[in-house]
Amino acid sequence: MERIIDLQVEQDGLRIDRYIAERVPDLSRSFVHKLLEEGRITVGGQVPKASYKVEAGDSIVVRVPQPEPTDVRPEVIPLRIVYEDADIVVVDKPAGMVVHPAFGHHSGTLVNALLAHCPDLAGIGGQVRPGIVHRLDKDTSGLIIVAKNDAAHRNLQQQFKQRLVHKTYLALTEGVLPVPNGVIDAPIGRDPKHRQRMAVVTRGGREARTEYHVQEHFGEHSLVAAEPITGRTHQIRIHFAFIGHPLVGDRVYGLRKQRLALDRQFLHATRIAFALPGSGQTVEFTSPLPEDLQKLLSTLSEPERTRI
Repeated sequence: MERIIDLQVEQDGLRIDRYIAERVPDLSRSFVHKLLEEGRITVGGQVPKASYKVEAGDSIVVRVPQPEPTDVRPEVIPLRIVYEDADIVVVDKPAGMVVHPAFGHHSGTLVNALLAHCPDLAGIGGQVRPGIVHRLDKDTSGLIIVAKNDAAHRNLQQQFKQRLVHKTYLALTEGVLPVPNGVIDAPIGRDPKHRQRMAVVTRGGREARTEYHVQEHFGEHSLVAAEPITGRTHQIRIHFAFIGHPLVGDRVYGLRKQRLALDRQFLHATRIAFALPGSGQTVEFTSPLPEDLQKLLSTLSEPERTRI
């Protein structure tokens, strides 16, 4: 059954898509534009152009159809839910799980699992699907936030854009970092030699900054807490490789011949802090190192451990 929204304009001047998006927070501006194109929005009984500017006294009717089912099928997959409310889910993602269906990964993803887990999904962009605001690589474990509705999705997107979401990753690097604290400031773009990869580039890259703090030295390796200031693809992996200290287990940006036995890169999203979309309350969630990473650390020589 469609949802009908009646709006009475009190002040003129705004484009109709912007006006509706501001008056109805759970409708994004792009979704409103889609409704306009489909003739589901009328002003005084007439379908306006997308460029129409509202006038005081206008009577606007918005007909929102039920969210369309997604072509991604729900799958009952065990998930570690760290937090959940009507707007979001915070999941502690295991290594090996892809976040979103893509070529070669049509099932077994986090989205497949959430479709089965969340019967209260309100829909994102007119489709019944969870809203992925940020991503973790397949072989990176740890915390990820997912939105259940358009309003929460846009709220989180805005928090990320304004750099109000604070994330901390634990990473084990090859070699001992020369200084215990630092900032890696190097733009990232498409690797000109390997188009399937990203790299630090001198031209055409996007700003990328990573702050880090060394936690411990393990002989020839360093355990660091990395806090990405920006959110570029593979940023932490690329930045530490760029300064000559690639992540242990990273076979894309790191050593071809690994010195430690690990089936994936040593990278774990251990902490995330942000404001809840519903209440605005600031929250913080943490996740301990998973068993495979803990086990690797325990194999490193105890006499060589140096806490910073």
